[in-house]
Amino acid sequence: MNWDFIFSQTLSQALGPGVVVFALAAIGLNVQFGYTGLLNFGQAAFAGIGAYGLAIGMATLDWPFWPSILLGLIGAVLLALLLGVATLRLRADYLAIATVAAAEALRRVVRTVELREWTGGAEGLRGFTGDFREFGRDLGITENLRIGPFFFTASDLWVMIVGWSLVAVCLLVVWLAMRSPWGRVLKAIREDEDAVRSLGKNAFSYKLQSLMLGGVIGALAGFIQALRFGNVAPDQYHTTFTFYVYAVLILGGAARVFGPVVGAMIFWGLYNFLNQFLRGVAGSEWMPSGLLTTSQVDPLVFVLLGAGIIALLIFRPQGIFGDRREISLNVR
Repeated sequence: MNWDFIFSQTLSQALGPGVVVFALAAIGLNVQFGYTGLLNFGQAAFAGIGAYGLAIGMATLDWPFWPSILLGLIGAVLLALLLGVATLRLRADYLAIATVAAAEALRRVVRTVELREWTGGAEGLRGFTGDFREFGRDLGITENLRIGPFFFTASDLWVMIVGWSLVAVCLLVVWLAMRSPWGRVLKAIREDEDAVRSLGKNAFSYKLQSLMLGGVIGALAGFIQALRFGNVAPDQYHTTFTFYVYAVLILGGAARVFGPVVGAMIFWGLYNFLNQFLRGVAGSEWMPSGLLTTSQVDPLVFVLLGAGIIALLIFRPQGIFGDRREISLNVR
């Protein structure tokens, strides 16, 4: 078994573009769920809106890069408004139902044949990353990078530079926001919304703002996902995307500024380590024939990750850096 290759892949992927995508999505979810107590099970919809806004703007409408980015951000804001106005005055579980339904409905809409001219149907859209890649080459990012066990291709390196810069900006925004009077109101809503209303605060308005901010950050995750793969397809934003984001947030610790980032690095690093390790075991000579095949590796990895998350929820439900008091939700 090639341990050097396994650890090199694990460490590289723990900092790679995939981590950036889930870190950004989890930062947005942390604003909504961790700090405000909003049960948003449709973060995949916000990421998908961002990705499709960029792809439709550039590939379908032939717009420049920045107006296409703006289209995705506006789409995320509008989605948050539609979901928030309809559900935020109701119990928290209604928001959960509405968001997961909206995410799945949007995914199926963009798959339809009627919208194939705009969205590419089930195959999605591609051919919209040329300007982004060209800008990276203009900055001199043209060669692969190897530092010790870390290895990144030139294209991944450029995506990582942009992605980790966005993560840093979002972390700073969240850190400042949650230490402001606005952020303290969000935390109070999570703890006791009735008490917030009794003090004359418009809880609905604050929850809507939180949903919008988290949705916009989720759209940034969609941008990075689209630029990373060079294409956008509806199945990239399946409901499982949101469940992975929740796993990342729970792992790192909700209502902690760096919790989503650490959770994403650990989750993605463990996934790649288990994947490479089990593939090595499946291909080894001492493994009995038929006991573990390479086609069984991916399902087994998710079983092990799921078991680990269940154990974490049992023995440390607040996550690695979380506080048990931060996970109490007011769902009345």
